[in-house]
Amino acid sequence: MLTFLPSLSVFLAYLVAVIALTLTPGPDMTLFLGKAIGQSRKAGVAAFAGASTGLIVHTVLVAVGLSALLAASTTAFTILKVVGAAYLVYLAVQAIRHGSALSVGGKGSSDPIGKVYLKGLMVNLLNPKIIVFFVTFLPQFVTPSDPHAAGKLLFLGLMFVVVATPISIAMIWSAGSLASFLKRSPRATRAVDWLFASVMGGFAVRLILAQGK
Repeated sequence: MLTFLPSLSVFLAYLVAVIALTLTPGPDMTLFLGKAIGQSRKAGVAAFAGASTGLIVHTVLVAVGLSALLAASTTAFTILKVVGAAYLVYLAVQAIRHGSALSVGGKGSSDPIGKVYLKGLMVNLLNPKIIVFFVTFLPQFVTPSDPHAAGKLLFLGLMFVVVATPISIAMIWSAGSLASFLKRSPRATRAVDWLFASVMGGFAVRLILAQGK
């Protein structure tokens, strides 16, 4: 029996969140789109592969750490989920107030593919915001009483990369047109900001209501 699989409703909700996050510009997107435009699509893919490797490392570490916390204290795990809900609200407010930024130039250095991969890896591996986000985001999709929470946390974290890959590859392949469109259309970037804020805020409200039952 595949005990690591979440329920269908939880999985679908997670997919919506991952898609919203993938479409939201950040340092990793800036890097792989910049490399795709300034060097080559191959370089863009290499940067994305490095960034994805960083996410996988964080996923494993966070899943192990959260599993240990859950085993030690379900109360502490519940508190973490409430704190996580507050953090998601903060992210939603920040997205509306300040928006996302995508700064992609048309020219760039032609680095070896291995070096581009390492740049992508470092962008996410050394970003403390990634750690904080995964620690507060992943617990929203499991319950403290779930005996299979550890497997589900690991599965959901790895699915983040699986779902994000085809979307990001499509962005890389159309990087020039996409960057031009986003620069010409502030409404498009604001729509992404509102999508992100709505999804994060929705999960926070859902969690707070669940805690009150």
